[in-house]
Amino acid sequence: MLIALIARDKPAALQTRLDTRDAHVEYLKETGVVSQAGPLLDDAGQMIGSLVILDVADMQAAQDWAAGDPYATAGLFANVELIPWKKVI
Repeated sequence: MLIALIARDKPAALQTRLDTRDAHVEYLKETGVVSQAGPLLDDAGQMIGSLVILDVADMQAAQDWAAGDPYATAGLFANVELIPWKKVI
């Protein structure tokens, strides 16, 4: 099951993102369920959120993954959405 995780950072949280980035990227790699991932950007090209496509068994697995993300545990996100996604292209 593919799940799109769309997360928006809290205002003025860029330093939290930068401080936690290495641990987050390692988590993306080591968990084995990330199909695609990258930051959301503002008009100036600054990172303001995340888009992660998870390939997991069910929504509970996606919720568990999201809860364990170092960005989440660092309190980076203002909100997180988990939405079932269908790949077309």
